[in-house]
Amino acid sequence: MQTKFIFITGGVLSSLGKGIAAASIAALLKKTGKNVSILKADPYINVDPGTMSPLEHGEVFVTDDGAETDLDLGHYERFLDENLSQDNNFTTGKVYQSVIEKERKGEYLGKTIQVIPHIVGNIKERIKKAGEGKEVLIVEIGGTVGDIEGLPFLEAIRSLGAELGEDSFFIHLTLIPFIKAAGELKTKPTQHSVGELRRIGISPNMIICRSEVELDKDIKEKIAFSCGVKLGCVIENIDAKSIYEIPLMFLNQNILEPIQKRFGFDIVKPDMSEWNSLVKKVLAPSKKTTIAFVGKYLNLKESYKSLTEAIIHSGAYLDTRVDIKWVDSEELEKQDEKEVFKGVSGILVAGGFGSRGVEGKIKAIKYARENNIAYLGICLGMQLVLIEFARNVLGLKDATSVEFDPDTKEPVIYLIDEFINQNGQTQIRTKTTPMGGTLRLGGYECNIKPNTLLSSVYGGKTSVVERHRHRFEANEKYKDEYEKNGLIISGECGGLIEACEYSKNTFFLGVQFHPEFTSRLTNPNKAILGFIKASLDAK
Repeated sequence: MQTKFIFITGGVLSSLGKGIAAASIAALLKKTGKNVSILKADPYINVDPGTMSPLEHGEVFVTDDGAETDLDLGHYERFLDENLSQDNNFTTGKVYQSVIEKERKGEYLGKTIQVIPHIVGNIKERIKKAGEGKEVLIVEIGGTVGDIEGLPFLEAIRSLGAELGEDSFFIHLTLIPFIKAAGELKTKPTQHSVGELRRIGISPNMIICRSEVELDKDIKEKIAFSCGVKLGCVIENIDAKSIYEIPLMFLNQNILEPIQKRFGFDIVKPDMSEWNSLVKKVLAPSKKTTIAFVGKYLNLKESYKSLTEAIIHSGAYLDTRVDIKWVDSEELEKQDEKEVFKGVSGILVAGGFGSRGVEGKIKAIKYARENNIAYLGICLGMQLVLIEFARNVLGLKDATSVEFDPDTKEPVIYLIDEFINQNGQTQIRTKTTPMGGTLRLGGYECNIKPNTLLSSVYGGKTSVVERHRHRFEANEKYKDEYEKNGLIISGECGGLIEACEYSKNTFFLGVQFHPEFTSRLTNPNKAILGFIKASLDAK
């Protein structure tokens, strides 16, 4: 079986939504019965986003096999409802690292290493590998046409397109700006962008046009004529209230038909009835609840992209609009929590690294616990539950994490290295980063204690697999004291604490894993769904 390749590039400027467009086309193709996958190729020189600040690049998405990837991988998984892997994302840094390692080992037999053929060849190999066993692979090239760092990637897909012929399809996503003063849509930026692509040797088969307003037939004809594509291959992508509308908008314009004809596929219309039903509940739900989202990366909301999307998924499932009240944990340290949390039915404390804003998060946890407000703590949000409880219930005033105080006398949270050292050989899989830290990354099995809130949330299951990204663990030394005082350890993994819950409250749950990474529109994560339902019921 020859894999068919769809290459998606972007022009004019960044943040136009190539990832959503790629995911939408993938979702539509999958609904026609095709075996589809997606690959994101990022031109930045970081080996992966793992060392980048969330404020720099947005969320780091973690795959089940432990790869730290671009946040677009999250969109891919959510739209496809499939787990992807480290093979579905690579960067310039990863490519150069691989080529240089081979050169140092003498694998190039003394040849001069050059961008062409060695770097471009490595990119092509990675693309082909991601397409193995798939009927269709969609390849999104990060950045914008004209960026100097993206040239090797564009040369790679140009070369692949020449090799593949009719088994390749090029889509260029670009901006059609609306000039309000003139009352006109302007196509010139798109013409220049396509001209730049052609200079490289790529002629797009389809143009997807981002715009604030609808494109009339004259504008579409002008784009088709000037860019050398058929009129039916000019697809408008106007601003939508929800990203989950995009597949439906594309479907209404028969976006698949030119692709199906090019690849020799049967013309099949995908069944998007379930998707359409959920989108209606996203856009016009019958119920409403408000939660407080306590975090410290609020200047860039994409730092929490998977989590905010997971909240949308649960809201759609419950036919509920979930209004988020954003609470900066650093500011909360100086504020009256009664005023901050007035009118909210649930409090969510998100993950994060470092000590900044931690006391504000602890303040939020204490308020939720003492006032029986629905609470969900994720990763650091669970660790801080243990610290808050140790300080205010167990009376351990020095309780903290070694992340914040390496010399603390009460290390309620300690490094995973300490757990391994104390317990000898362990089956817990870890990853050592280039910066020297030991991380738990990717999917791990959480064994669930029967007759607990966690068990109820996951429908009585005795175990689930959820994803992690953290260095610090809950110290099991304090477990007995927690449980004697009502804080139940309801989930464990090889001796490590995975979940805790306060038995005296209606819904109070902390989880060490990141449930948002496995949530999808058609299959919301159960932990987040349980929290949103509890918030709704508490109104």
